[in-house]
Amino acid sequence: MCKCTPEIRTPFCGIGDCVYPLVVKPYVRTIAVDFDGVIHAYRDGYKDGTAYDIPNEGAKETLKYLLRDYSVYVFSTRPPEMIQDWFARHQMGFVTEIIPETDTRRFWETRNVIGISRIKLPAVAYIDDRAIRFTNWRDIRNYF
Repeated sequence: MCKCTPEIRTPFCGIGDCVYPLVVKPYVRTIAVDFDGVIHAYRDGYKDGTAYDIPNEGAKETLKYLLRDYSVYVFSTRPPEMIQDWFARHQMGFVTEIIPETDTRRFWETRNVIGISRIKLPAVAYIDDRAIRFTNWRDIRNYF
């Protein structure tokens, strides 16, 4: 049985007679960007747990470029407040919004505002310095 409600529409519930079907807006495109190593230079690794480093070269300009055509959110295991403070401290010039872990939207659709989340939300692309592109399991085994 479908568990969708007006407040929570379960993505891809797969039920043809869903009372509240998920409406995907074709004009909304989202890009997810990792924080450490991608935006935050992170040259000394985790170090003392703080966001201590400067922005990576080109981060500000590229985020601005992406925001022209996409909704953008930053994902990290760090506390979102720490990332929001880092953006302000480094005068990145963006409006940021913390996406609460209890948010039921399931998608980041807000334009011209960088979302900050600990949750991996749907996106057309994930920009991450530690990702391995999946092609098949045999190739994954060859990495390790």
